[in-house]
Amino acid sequence: MSIFHLLLCSIVIFFVLYAPQPLLAVLAEHFSVAPAKAGLLMTVTMLPLAIAPLFYGLVLARMCKLTALKYTMLALAACCFVISLVQQFQLFLIMRFIEGLLLPAALTSMTGYIGQTWQGENLRTKMTWYVGSTIVGGYFGRALAANFSTWWGFESFYLFNALLLIILALKITPSHNNIDSYNEVNSPHAYLKPLKSISLLRLYGAVFCMFFCFSALLNYLPFILSNEYQIQDPALIAWIYSGYLVGAVISMSTPFLSRLCRDNWLIVSILFIVYSLTLLMMQWHNLALFVAMFTLFCACMFMIHANAAPLANEISTAQSSVTNGAYVSFYYSGGALGTFVPGLIYQTYGMHFFLLSLLLVCSIGGYLAILNQRSGKVTQIGV
Repeated sequence: MSIFHLLLCSIVIFFVLYAPQPLLAVLAEHFSVAPAKAGLLMTVTMLPLAIAPLFYGLVLARMCKLTALKYTMLALAACCFVISLVQQFQLFLIMRFIEGLLLPAALTSMTGYIGQTWQGENLRTKMTWYVGSTIVGGYFGRALAANFSTWWGFESFYLFNALLLIILALKITPSHNNIDSYNEVNSPHAYLKPLKSISLLRLYGAVFCMFFCFSALLNYLPFILSNEYQIQDPALIAWIYSGYLVGAVISMSTPFLSRLCRDNWLIVSILFIVYSLTLLMMQWHNLALFVAMFTLFCACMFMIHANAAPLANEISTAQSSVTNGAYVSFYYSGGALGTFVPGLIYQTYGMHFFLLSLLLVCSIGGYLAILNQRSGKVTQIGV
């Protein structure tokens, strides 16, 4: 499978995950539910993503990753079609939960395939491209869903997404060369034992904190823009997400940064500091400043992610599917909590306490990265 085809699959799969996010305020009104309850459309999808990837990592170690990717995409297409027909919020939630069960199989298949197929500097480059594709998919999933909703209703986007998933899935040609060759490992405990590395666990913890903050801000951005800045148009809200796309371009500089500064942990630590400062600056009630800090916030998150994903593969001695399954689990555990818990703070105490809660979690993530930087854990590319 070519890397270009894989990246296209990644983009369309991330359409599925993030399409409802800019529509939460609209969906809350459409189904007559509270903002926090509307936020459950993201939470119920990310909860399985927080738990299932580790299981899928174990399963995919013994099967063809491209076969899993192909049939998962076809199943996601079926879910999109059903969502285009739903009339009840509860059924919408159920379908989102099913998508959450399917998505980790696709994500773990893609990252496991990359980790198994490429090594060293090539691995870092391909993983950076993959991270970039998730950013592009997340952005256009949000932007297109919001604009389709404005023009033809949100149901039209789900039909469009289903068609793209089917076309790309049918072009996947599985190969049995995509099965990990660790015949001596014959139990789940043996697969998971290499994940006990303290540096690896700190990295996973930092990734949890990183995505907790990111999911929280992006999930409640429509409510902040409508309540704090009186922006009601879903299409305009979607275009404010354009700051998100800047991160896709900036994150592509990750391999260059690794060559410029061989201390990869230092890069991650500095990015966390800047990430925290953007949350602090958003406290000022100024739309231009908020949008600028939101753009920098997105760029920092993507660059942390683009550094952390290959770092996990470099320092882990576990199989690629298990390493990446655990990474995705920690990543979306943070995302699942971030889409709901901060929403309760926002509803009760307002935007300022909401941002302060994110700043606290972000600081914890930065501290874990700094601990790894101080320990000087050696990686394939740097110290």
